[in-house]
Amino acid sequence: MKKFTCVADIGDLRAAVAEALELKADRYKYCELGRNKTAMLVFFNSSLRTRLSTQKAAMNLGMNVMVLDVNQGAWKLETERGVVMDGDKAEHLLEAIPVMGSYCDIIGVRAFASLSDREADYQERIIEQFIRYSGRPVFSMEAATGHPLQAFADLITIEEHKQTARPKVVLTWAPHPKALPQAVPNSFAEWMNAADYDFVITHPEGYELDPRFVGNARVEYDQRKAFEGADFIYAKNWSAYNEADYGKVLSQDRDWTVDEEKMALTNNAHFMHCLPVRRNMIVTDGVIESERSLVIPEAANREISAQVVIKRLLEGLQK
Repeated sequence: MKKFTCVADIGDLRAAVAEALELKADRYKYCELGRNKTAMLVFFNSSLRTRLSTQKAAMNLGMNVMVLDVNQGAWKLETERGVVMDGDKAEHLLEAIPVMGSYCDIIGVRAFASLSDREADYQERIIEQFIRYSGRPVFSMEAATGHPLQAFADLITIEEHKQTARPKVVLTWAPHPKALPQAVPNSFAEWMNAADYDFVITHPEGYELDPRFVGNARVEYDQRKAFEGADFIYAKNWSAYNEADYGKVLSQDRDWTVDEEKMALTNNAHFMHCLPVRRNMIVTDGVIESERSLVIPEAANREISAQVVIKRLLEGLQK
């Protein structure tokens, strides 16, 4: 594997999940694979689970790890071409990227959407520049339009807890006080479609996702109807994707909060969320603290999804 930005890069999902469960059972089985290799993790945005889980995954494989917080521990970086650099940004990404590449063997990048320019966000300009100019395998630790490490961890979690071969999985929009990107729901939809689950997306009108990610999912505007018979409920907020309202908060309707009454409509469903979560906006205390909540095991699986990806990138270096 040369890069990791989407579900297509991981290949056969059954094989990927089997590999994940193998690594979970013995996290240090391949600890010699990364000997004398260095992973550089570049953060343009804040992180808790991604930072810690990815560092741990790389160390499980015997790697050295360097972490760079852009705009905090380094020069502020310009990311656009053709800009007269007479402001507070002292270095251009086009020089910084190959320099970073010269110090490491693989690079992870975390760079959120601006939510101000849909075309620029969906071109994934930052991570694509790393892929083009670093000379190293690059993996996404969340980009403008996708978060594949999270979606892979979500898939592992569902596979560990499902009771039927093809469970009903529901992605539900929920209210939030701030505008959030579509990265997590985009990737979740992409991976659930690839897994061929009975997949439903529910949200208020105006919150339609990019059709490329929605794929074959059923879209239901009635949240309670969508919840009926569900085996897994995945709650997440996102801002508007449509061009006229891109990046805007169109609603904070608390009727969309996931609560006990709605969960009672399901097939005793598990609750999932990528974290961090706004309690009693996204989900009530009772639901997230219930025995059917998987938010902690789901977060723990972030280490495993990252380890599979990094292992495959290291193996790609040997070919």
